[in-house]
Amino acid sequence: MTRTIGLIGGMSWESSAEYYRLLNEETRRRLGGHHCARSLLLTVDFAEIEAMQRAGDWAAAGRTLAAAARTLERAGADMVLLCTNTMHRVADVVEAEIGVPFLHIVDATASRIASAGITTVGLLATRYTMEMDFYRDRMRAHGLEVIVPGEEDRALVHDVIYRELTMNRVEDASRRSYRRIISTLADRGAQAVILGCTEITLLIGPDDSPIPVFDSTRIHVERAVDMALAPGTGRAAAPAAGAGR
Repeated sequence: MTRTIGLIGGMSWESSAEYYRLLNEETRRRLGGHHCARSLLLTVDFAEIEAMQRAGDWAAAGRTLAAAARTLERAGADMVLLCTNTMHRVADVVEAEIGVPFLHIVDATASRIASAGITTVGLLATRYTMEMDFYRDRMRAHGLEVIVPGEEDRALVHDVIYRELTMNRVEDASRRSYRRIISTLADRGAQAVILGCTEITLLIGPDDSPIPVFDSTRIHVERAVDMALAPGTGRAAAPAAGAGR
């Protein structure tokens, strides 16, 4: 019996739809036939979350997402995924409020990168993720050094996410800019690049990069399917080291 995957989505809904698609494609790939993922999706209002981000009110955002996680657990979720990189800024708050495993996107991504023998990675993400310590410090705990773009390029990457991708706009000019930024990161010593915002996969992929690409969304999904299909019954066991807190 497969376990039920709880998804906190809406940040943005475009990337949440990608999570849902990937979860079901990966489940069918592994099980065949008409199989799909047992899942629950709770969509928060991104307008509210985005306003909290701009105001620096991470405490309020944490309370909002923790409440969403509790709702998913009560509804029968055997694990919880937060379908966003940036809001893992409040992951500890969310995790503390639930009794089922919380699958941390950084742990899943870092574990995959480290297993490939890579030690230095470039990061494309929102300004919050690129500039705050929560993401890079957690990567360092896995033995990975993180390189981020320069200030102007950080602003460009961030603006494309919020002004285009979260509004369901995919622009060729932005794709070219992202390609240039990735090449610059490679020149600075990045052995690979993390697509560290769940919307970025809507814009670029491996063919856009001269170095290996690690898609945090897909890696997060694959780890969830691992746990959902793991042997055993009932609520999911605690995640393995490096796969969640």
